[in-house]
Amino acid sequence: MAVGKEIRGKIKSVENTKKITKAMEMVAASKMRKAQERMRAARPYADKIRNITANLAQANPEYQSAYMREAAAPKASGFIVVSTDKGLCGGLNTNVLRAVTNAMRDAQGAGQGVQAVAIGNKGLGFLNRIGAAVVAHATHLGDAPQLEKLIGPVKVMLDAFVEGKIDRVYLCYTRFINTMKQEPVVEQLLPLDGSRFTQSAEEKKAYGWDYIYEPDAATVIDELLTRYIEALVYQAVAENMASEQSARMVAMKAATDNAGNLIAELKLVYNKTRQAAITKELSEIVGGAAAV
Repeated sequence: MAVGKEIRGKIKSVENTKKITKAMEMVAASKMRKAQERMRAARPYADKIRNITANLAQANPEYQSAYMREAAAPKASGFIVVSTDKGLCGGLNTNVLRAVTNAMRDAQGAGQGVQAVAIGNKGLGFLNRIGAAVVAHATHLGDAPQLEKLIGPVKVMLDAFVEGKIDRVYLCYTRFINTMKQEPVVEQLLPLDGSRFTQSAEEKKAYGWDYIYEPDAATVIDELLTRYIEALVYQAVAENMASEQSARMVAMKAATDNAGNLIAELKLVYNKTRQAAITKELSEIVGGAAAV
């Protein structure tokens, strides 16, 4: 019964793996709820900054921030790539990194230089492997992203844009739609599109205040736009984390189900092997008795 012993060992091994994937599924489900709450809690802050900035920009139409400067012929593009620090979350990172690769290839095909900021271990490792110019990175963000860890890498890209070293900045992340669906996104972050600051009638009424500027309108608008851009990046990281936990929960559930199916198949093979061995022994006994 050497074969039967080997099959029993495989069954035991798969059962242990099933326990691990089931535990990881439950942990991911718990973290997913917290990540979704964090993602939704970040939205009102970005909306308020957007409305205040839109109102100030309309009050000073003669001033245009450097963040809204559109280059006639872009010479270089920057990519802020948001990924996860850990794996075991299905094709989440693969999908967004494939989209980033295509966008970088298009930019290089148009004769533009490419720079990148990596947020997350998986994205950093991928960008290094393909030889991209990584100017800054932030990793080991934990389960709750901290804005102070993101400000430094993002500021590197913002300063390069203001100085004219790059003409466009793209934000690449995985947008959370629901538990079962997440989609990779590569959207233009800079220059800021004027349509972002279009206000509804209710918003114009709510934010239609007369401001006193200190030190001056240009400084205040630039500072608010910087905070707004940081809020957009933070929101992207929060959405990516919610997507990560959802994808991990689904992947671990699939792994647990597959382990259960494999155990059932191995038990069937084991029972057939055992039955064949017993039948063979009975045949040998009967044959020996007949010979006597």
